Amino acid sequence: MLYWIYQFWKEAFEAEKASGVPDWAHTFDALNLFRYITFRAAVSCLMAFSISLIIGPRVIRKLISLKLGQPIRTAEEVHKLAELHGGKIGTPTMGGVMILSSVLIATLICANPLNPFVAVCACTMGACGLLGYCDDYKKVRERKSDGLSSRQKLFWQLVIALIAAAFIYYKPEISGSAQPGHGFLLGKEPMGIDAICFPLWKTPIIHLGWLVIPFFALIIIGCSNAVNLTDGLDGLATGCTITTALAYSVLAYLAGHFFLATDYLVIPHNQYIGELAVFLMALVGAGLGFLWFNCHPAKVFMGDTGSLAIGGALGSAAIATKQELLLVIIGGVFVMEAMSVILQVGSYKLRKKRIFRMSPIHHHFELGGWHESQVIIRFWLLSIMLALFGLALLKIR
Repeated sequence: MLYWIYQFWKEAFEAEKASGVPDWAHTFDALNLFRYITFRAAVSCLMAFSISLIIGPRVIRKLISLKLGQPIRTAEEVHKLAELHGGKIGTPTMGGVMILSSVLIATLICANPLNPFVAVCACTMGACGLLGYCDDYKKVRERKSDGLSSRQKLFWQLVIALIAAAFIYYKPEISGSAQPGHGFLLGKEPMGIDAICFPLWKTPIIHLGWLVIPFFALIIIGCSNAVNLTDGLDGLATGCTITTALAYSVLAYLAGHFFLATDYLVIPHNQYIGELAVFLMALVGAGLGFLWFNCHPAKVFMGDTGSLAIGGALGSAAIATKQELLLVIIGGVFVMEAMSVILQVGSYKLRKKRIFRMSPIHHHFELGGWHESQVIIRFWLLSIMLALFGLALLKIR
């Protein structure tokens, strides 16, 4: 909305300038502020934060009245962890609707929703959030910690991810296909959407061709599940989301500016990508607002509604900025959580031995004697440092 207000004002201002007769556009020349991505990104963050704080108590009361409490795994399933988390029984879940609604409302108001990068990330987030909602609803309805089956969830994640990947691959403004002057540049040279980059190298590492579509889908599915696995302690996934989204908003802003991207940093540049920073800052604001209620001891959990949506948004943002591999560093906590599960399951199946006391790895430290708050804050600190390190790599050469 703010973007369109600026466009309307700009046309009126130029018409008045051409005619030489000042009118309302000259009076309201402060509307020129809406031109700047930095201003709209800041407003988007503040708006999403405010919306979360305003609707938070109402959403929590509604979830409690509907008895949508989070089912906690029994002592037979998790042994000692059941004692540590026993007090969480009945805490309302599906609080991810607060994050989703805040992000989408702030994006619609502050960003250009027709921008292809904003559209694909917002739609992927919404679709993954809907899948997570179905999973959460089944859990609370059946009063079990298991929702949709793994096959059902993976199937729909694959459908969502493939649609998003195909959109990115075939959309001319993103890929540059059939539209000279569109697409990505690396330095001053055109770069195909199938190119895989990393900041340490100022040329593409590899070109995947059409195989980049399943590669993109793998990133979205992997990120979505990684955030879901991280969401096991109060505020853990939320805090890591804030740092990761903030880092990628900086990446999107830099990638959208020709000089900074092509001459100074030599990172993938696209003239439309800067607008994505507004969406990502809305996610930062929504995360901060949700953390107000989700910090220890949590009054509400995001559930799969929030975690799958956040993962879908971050995965698609990493693809959109052409910094897919950098997600391994910036989103390192999410990667660490997912890898701990993969290693634990693989080790038990192959050797009948466990590597960790329990996976995901945050439970390993919890069972090792760390208080829940210690695990959360230390993982937040690690996420901040990884995000800063990832951004520092942009100018290492």
